[in-house]
Amino acid sequence: MPDRKLRVLMIAPTPYFADRGCHVRIYEEARSLAGFGHEVRIVTYHLGRDMPGIPTSRIRNIPWYRKLSAGPSWHKPYLDLLLFFKTLAVARSFRPHLLHAHLHEGAFLGIFLKKILKVPLVFDCQGSLTAEIIDHGFVRKGSALCRVFRAVEGFVNRRADHIVTSSGPAATALREEWNVPAGKVTAVMDGVHTGEFSPGPKAEVRRELGLPSDRPVALFLGVLNRYQGIDILMDVVKTMKERGVELHVLVMGFPEERYQALAREAGISDRITFTGRIDYRQASRCLSAGDIALSPKISLTEANGKLFNYMACGLPVVVFDTPVNREILGDAGVYARFGDPADFADRVEELARDEEKQRELSSMVRDKVVREHSWEARGARLEAVYRELPVTRDE
Repeated sequence: MPDRKLRVLMIAPTPYFADRGCHVRIYEEARSLAGFGHEVRIVTYHLGRDMPGIPTSRIRNIPWYRKLSAGPSWHKPYLDLLLFFKTLAVARSFRPHLLHAHLHEGAFLGIFLKKILKVPLVFDCQGSLTAEIIDHGFVRKGSALCRVFRAVEGFVNRRADHIVTSSGPAATALREEWNVPAGKVTAVMDGVHTGEFSPGPKAEVRRELGLPSDRPVALFLGVLNRYQGIDILMDVVKTMKERGVELHVLVMGFPEERYQALAREAGISDRITFTGRIDYRQASRCLSAGDIALSPKISLTEANGKLFNYMACGLPVVVFDTPVNREILGDAGVYARFGDPADFADRVEELARDEEKQRELSSMVRDKVVREHSWEARGARLEAVYRELPVTRDE
């Protein structure tokens, strides 16, 4: 492909933008591509808010559908049908050189749209469709419905012109489990703008959030649900209190109501602060409140983009020992045995009591993210994928 600017139409079957990891990836990829001079437009659901610099088109308003949180829904088939026709309408005037479809639903639509528009399709895969719906409790593993979704997943994986994944292990799974040719898969991990995410005024932000100033603060930022490990995090907070560890936990994300009730029932409301949803533009400042960052995510198939923001803000990170977390953190992470709440609590307690270790890891994670994980580098890698596609010149 010659060195020229492209018109990229992104399909986002989600209530974009709603301050969560999937949406951050969509926005930052689009912003990085725009920074290289490409023209990017996003087509998405009726919910969410527009982000600066990236034109966004939406399906018609569906007043009874207000779900902003992650996870499957039986409403999505008709929402995606509306998204198909909206994307087609936008494409008629925008005349894209290629389609960039996020999530399996977006790629499913893209397979049919690319035939109509005669442009290549890039599928942005953020994890296994089947594994995600099992993680969310939407279907039972091995059920007939699960087999249907797995067939859809295979159909999508085989028909995209190229697949970009949000982690190296996800790219390996596509090659080994789904037999996708190696030349059709590229890992493009999440990243971070290290100028925008950086250590900030800790004491000031703690006062603003009403946090104690006389004890360490461990924090979590992201969607609150079981597969993100929030149920495990609640157990960890309870364990810390029972052990007499002077640690306060800041939980930033939504939907928070269920976990607020669980905290009251467990008698740990005095050790945990819930903020609700945090505007992505305020995330860096809020992260400055912490001494330690936590990510007890138990999904083995998805990326873990919040780690890049933690690292950029100089926060030592405690995670479960998974290939994705190892790929991102390397030797700069603190690892607990996968899925073991007691071991996770041990690692948190050790780090909370060791201020010297906190300072050492803070420097390590910040240095690592600046060297290896900038969005500018990710945008260049994505652009290289585009360069290999059979994009047709404008007449």
